[in-house]
Amino acid sequence: MELSIIFLPLIASIISGFFGRYIGDRNSEILTSALVSISALLSIYIFYQVIVNQYEENIVIATWISSGSLDVNWSMLIDPLSAVMLVVVTSVSALVHIYSIGYMSHDPHKPRFMAYLSLFTFAMLMLVTSDNFIQLFFGWEGVGLCSYFLIGFWFKKESANAAAIKAFIVNRVGDFGFALGIFLIFYLFGTVNYSEVFQQIPTVVDKDLSFLGSEFKVVDLVCLLLFIGAMGKSAQILLHTWLPDAMEGPTPVSALIHAATMVTAGVFLVVRCSPIYEYSPLILNFITIVGMTTAFFAATVALVQTDIKKIIAYSTCSQLGYMFFAAGVGAYNVAMFHLFTHAFFKALLFLGSGSVIHAFKDEQNINNMGGVWKKLPYTYALMIIGTLALTGFPFLSGFYSKDAIIEFAYLKGNTAGYYAAGIGIVTAFLTSIYSWRLIFKTFHGKYNNKKIKIEETHESPLVMLIPLFILSLGAVFAGVLFKGLFIGHGDNLFWAESIKFLEPLSTNHPPLWFLLLTPCLVLASIPIAYYLFVKNKELPNSIASMNKPMYDFLVNKWYFDELYNVLFIKSSKKLGLFLWKFCDGVIIDGFGPDGISSLIKKFSIKATKFQSGFIYQYAFVMLLGFSALLTFLIVK
Repeated sequence: MELSIIFLPLIASIISGFFGRYIGDRNSEILTSALVSISALLSIYIFYQVIVNQYEENIVIATWISSGSLDVNWSMLIDPLSAVMLVVVTSVSALVHIYSIGYMSHDPHKPRFMAYLSLFTFAMLMLVTSDNFIQLFFGWEGVGLCSYFLIGFWFKKESANAAAIKAFIVNRVGDFGFALGIFLIFYLFGTVNYSEVFQQIPTVVDKDLSFLGSEFKVVDLVCLLLFIGAMGKSAQILLHTWLPDAMEGPTPVSALIHAATMVTAGVFLVVRCSPIYEYSPLILNFITIVGMTTAFFAATVALVQTDIKKIIAYSTCSQLGYMFFAAGVGAYNVAMFHLFTHAFFKALLFLGSGSVIHAFKDEQNINNMGGVWKKLPYTYALMIIGTLALTGFPFLSGFYSKDAIIEFAYLKGNTAGYYAAGIGIVTAFLTSIYSWRLIFKTFHGKYNNKKIKIEETHESPLVMLIPLFILSLGAVFAGVLFKGLFIGHGDNLFWAESIKFLEPLSTNHPPLWFLLLTPCLVLASIPIAYYLFVKNKELPNSIASMNKPMYDFLVNKWYFDELYNVLFIKSSKKLGLFLWKFCDGVIIDGFGPDGISSLIKKFSIKATKFQSGFIYQYAFVMLLGFSALLTFLIVK
């Protein structure tokens, strides 16, 4: 049964990818959706067994590598951490498969799209169920490859191709650090299996290593290199630039990859390696700083975006920052709790935005929408639920998980924790403002689209609305139902050995004013956003014009793309042209194949002049050749 969870999506991908043209579009959609849905149901059953019976298992599928001291298996590790990820990956993937039947109904390449979705699901499942770093890296690169396929699915669009390449290259930067971390782990411990590495970590806590001309503590260096990989995959600041551009892919892709699954792989990596990170307070503080900076940065940029999907993409980036600074303050279980709840409400928002785009015939600019809440009542209601959950409205899922992160950051008691808590509160307020901005400008106010009449907009079909409804249940109830399980105090039997705490998390409670601060700001933001974006629409424009430099700074996403263009892209192009034109063209080709062929051609042209047809010239050439041969023999 456990192996079926992994291999059913792979089988679906193979059948749809290689035989889709024979079985037809509809059969491909039904087959892939059915097999992934079965995988989701089995994952829920496994999750239930882990909760009720503390079920754990490591199923070895096959031996992969056996060379010297390196023994690597294909395996499926079932423990509380992987069980949570199984539910998140397969349930969201199944709903996205079903939703895609409606959303991609007019696309001529549906079997290929469904095959890519299923292949991505398989790669992600291999990642989260691995019991060693090599299999983890296989799944890691697999989801990166599938992300490239899916972002660039509409490959005839130049922007989609550019976004796919950008995502692939930026992730390679992080993956290079991740690979170095795995190499270092094998160098130090002679193994890449989790259990063996985690057991040996205490033996190298005081060991130093020279790297790039500097001395590092071994544990700090391992943690840093692994985290660089996590930064790339989870779009943390400096390696975040690929995520907004990735919205060029179809909306179901955004929901699956960029909301609930692939981008959470970095968080999963840090939590899985908690037995290593617990010995590195320095890198944990660094993770806290990176996480809180990303959360704030992405929230500020989302305030001024006009593309409905990019607003939600920056929101994802911001929420991932929350997860990382939760891990940075040692609250790994709280990070996983927010990962779990976030999967539901963010997938709901992405798929809801897809429903809006579908109604507006591929329009994505929220300035060209408005006034359609009566035309799209179900989409509107479901997106309201997703927005309430995202902003941390009391008693919805985001309220329990996001507020828990801020509280544990405060309870950490150190400088990084206090800063993270403060920025977390500010970011929560900004999140609420831009989230309600999206709702009000999309559904309320005056209808602003000049290309499509309001009568032409329509509600999505049931095949798209049913997944939204199921996700809305998770957005409402996931927090209250699973809070005690994920972040309960005491022995917390659920996580068992899958997460390690050297120091138990604080069981204290922050002051009452601190507990009430975030919910009050969230509630206050609703009338503020309504006034700004419905009642007095000119005020935001006036504020932007009065603060033009700041507005331009945010619209241009803190100028990261422009900075990277100057530092890396232009110089790389110049280096590439130099290597191509001079090194390859002038030196290699000039003295190599082109030079030799040119020389032979010249000799051939000269030699043809002797082919005149006159016997005395042939005799003269023979005499010269005989003389040269005779001279050579005499000299020798």
